[in-house]
Amino acid sequence: MSIFNTGINPFKKTKVVPVFLTITDDYAKYAAAAISSLMKHANPKRYYRIIIMYDKLCLPNRWRLRNMVTKNCAIEFHKMKYNLYMQIIVRYCATKTGSGDFFSSAVYYYRSFIARLFLQYEKAIYIDSDTILMDDIGKLFDIDLGDKVIAARVDPKVNMVPEFVRYVEKALGVPASEYVNSGVLLMDLKKLRKLHYITKMTDLIKKYDANLVAPDQDYLNVILRGKIMHLDKCWNLQPEGEDPEGAKLLHFNLSKKPWYHEDVNCGELFWKAIKGTGFYGDLMREKEKYTADDEAMAAYKIKTLIEKADELSKVKKPILETSED
Repeated sequence: MSIFNTGINPFKKTKVVPVFLTITDDYAKYAAAAISSLMKHANPKRYYRIIIMYDKLCLPNRWRLRNMVTKNCAIEFHKMKYNLYMQIIVRYCATKTGSGDFFSSAVYYYRSFIARLFLQYEKAIYIDSDTILMDDIGKLFDIDLGDKVIAARVDPKVNMVPEFVRYVEKALGVPASEYVNSGVLLMDLKKLRKLHYITKMTDLIKKYDANLVAPDQDYLNVILRGKIMHLDKCWNLQPEGEDPEGAKLLHFNLSKKPWYHEDVNCGELFWKAIKGTGFYGDLMREKEKYTADDEAMAAYKIKTLIEKADELSKVKKPILETSED
């Protein structure tokens, strides 16, 4: 066991609650706030193991994250290896860069490897690094998935934009009312392994080399169509445009980030969570460096993303077809 894998379960009769994040050095400081808030709201009578999947994460950042551990919240670091599946994804990402592509990095696909790499777990949670917990994440873990493979929230950003609605329904063949956001996932890992999820995804990548708006999320929705439980919005509430009342998890999705802007709804909760983590100064300096040009570029990326969705929605049949279609 690495010196960075910390914590022994003090509650031998309780199940581990595994929570995964996938980051690089650029995302470590945001993940620190997510982890800090998770620990604050954790049930002291349960044991949580936070597994950070990464490619490039420098030693100082690992030390700072490791120093956040508590008696019942451990942190484990898992460096991703470039196996055959990862090579396919990296090559695919390398051809999908551009101003409208937020998701052209392989790090977004790491969550797809959880079931394959962590055979010791039957069930797990994944959260994006731009999230803040407002309640015990163990309550999400305890949700019964029934016959479903994963649970996720129907994506509110999609249903706010007509171009995105047309894209998911025409280009992906998924009803907008069923298309979910992959930023918060409750996963039945046994069922994902039985479905050979990572193999199906890479097979689709090789077969179609598809130009998509949010590739990793799009593949998840296409491959698991009909197998997804819809989470209550409280477990993936996105403060921009939504009332945060009753939120159990806040997700600062897309471009409106509290570490860039003063007027972000619930932004003060992010800053409260980041204090004392060792990353507060980094975030303050990043905020100070954020310029009007950066803001204009972020707006341009969103505009380009919408235009891309509109163009891709003009197809006569879905871009991707699975063996179940």
